[in-house]
Amino acid sequence: MAKILLVEDDTTFSAILEGFLKKNGHEVEVRYNVKSSIKSLDDSIQLILLDYRLGDGTGLDVLQEVRIRDLHMPVIIMTSFNDVRTAVKAMRLGVFDYITKPVNPDELLMILKDALSGDKQEVATTGKIKKTNKNETVAFVKGTSQPSKKLHEYIDLVAPTDMSVLVRGESGTGKEYVARSIHLKSKRADKPFVSIDCGTLSKELAASELFGHIKGSFTGALTDKKGQFEEADGGTLFLDEIGNLSYDVQIKLLRALQERVIQPIGANKLIKVDVRVIAATNDDLLGSFSSGNFREDLYHRINEFEIIVPALRDRGSDMDTFVDFFVKQANQELNRNVTHLSDEVRAIFKAYDWPGNLRELKNVIKRMVLLTAGDTAEATALPDEMVLAINQHKKHKQAPGDALAPDLKSQSEAHERQLILDVLQQVKYNKSKAAQVLNIDRKTLYNKLDKYGIS
Repeated sequence: MAKILLVEDDTTFSAILEGFLKKNGHEVEVRYNVKSSIKSLDDSIQLILLDYRLGDGTGLDVLQEVRIRDLHMPVIIMTSFNDVRTAVKAMRLGVFDYITKPVNPDELLMILKDALSGDKQEVATTGKIKKTNKNETVAFVKGTSQPSKKLHEYIDLVAPTDMSVLVRGESGTGKEYVARSIHLKSKRADKPFVSIDCGTLSKELAASELFGHIKGSFTGALTDKKGQFEEADGGTLFLDEIGNLSYDVQIKLLRALQERVIQPIGANKLIKVDVRVIAATNDDLLGSFSSGNFREDLYHRINEFEIIVPALRDRGSDMDTFVDFFVKQANQELNRNVTHLSDEVRAIFKAYDWPGNLRELKNVIKRMVLLTAGDTAEATALPDEMVLAINQHKKHKQAPGDALAPDLKSQSEAHERQLILDVLQQVKYNKSKAAQVLNIDRKTLYNKLDKYGIS
């Protein structure tokens, strides 16, 4: 099957996971912290199953090393439900997917299967070429809410032009689907659509990926390489998370857009290219160029037309449409027959704030369908923490008559929880150090972590 690097600091849980993975045919190498896991990184690893919170840092420290070494394996982060927002942000850095604890065995196997499939693995871990042709359809639900109508009016308006487009929106809102829709409705639809995730490119290799290189131009350049601009010639180049490009690469990108020529690394000749660029970001690029991290002239060059993709929580009347679409999709992928959702499930879906937007909704629904044996999905098939979060939200909602009687206990607990989180971040989640800083013993700290759902 696959060689998996399992990084988990809970020795009991790691032993359970190791046994489960080996039982399903995988070879497993177990590490318990950032330092030892980094030492184990090499090309023989086919997948990394990575805990987010580790004693000497976080899983993102390991992920950063994977990117620096330009290793091409999918990374799956394991996290508590309270860290879903962090996991969603990690997707920008090249994480293939995340799974919440407690880990469901069937869900883990499903995600492993997806991650180890060839095409998805390449896209998720390298940010390399992903092409669309004119016969390809885009699995994107339009929705009927006012924000959705405005979004697709803008897509239809700008698609026939050759204007550069900046697509802005939170992680998981479907920015790449918007870019693909623009391409497929453009005059370039019969030419390549090339997608590259700038968030997964190491600083050292970004210029090579975009513009190519010639053999011998740097250590490791064993053959000539055609860059993504050449691959997209005549078509559309989608630069996702463009704000992650280094300043030096931004300069070369600006020249390519202004002069429509590129120069591969180590080459003396210039190559003409005819490419429409669509860029995407969930960062504040205006703030970035004010702080000197992003060139203002490049910002205006890529932002001839701006499209803002609304967050899922702002598309209220579309929720049922999206849910039904993803349920149907999951039924086909998992050979299930879920035709109904209980009223409780739909109520939870509408009350939850969906920090991961459509991507998180799709993942939750796929898990729900997987865990539903019959035709009706119940709340028991949702993550326990998701149901708990909604119930706590309802519990803490004050009745109109209680407006003048705030719950001082809940307020003090909220402050205590935030203090613990802040200290844990400062000491890189070393619980012994955190207990010392907070002037409590480890047992008390663990009790409070359990009380507040912090892992």
